[in-house]
Amino acid sequence: MKVVINGIDKMIPNDVTTIQQLLEHLKIGEKKAVVERNGNILTKDEHKNEAIEEGDRIEIVHFVGGG
Repeated sequence: MKVVINGIDKMIPNDVTTIQQLLEHLKIGEKKAVVERNGNILTKDEHKNEAIEEGDRIEIVHFVGGG
């Protein structure tokens, strides 16, 4: 399935059907992240049920620690 993630066209596996699965696929699943799908900011509770569809525009901001 083709989606746009942070402004870049990406192909993701067809079995990645929710935002939570996408975050896990991108290895962001356990990190704190803010996700916007097609202009709507999602709460963390919405990640597990929010479906991804072909052509969606997804913005992901995740926090990285460091020093």
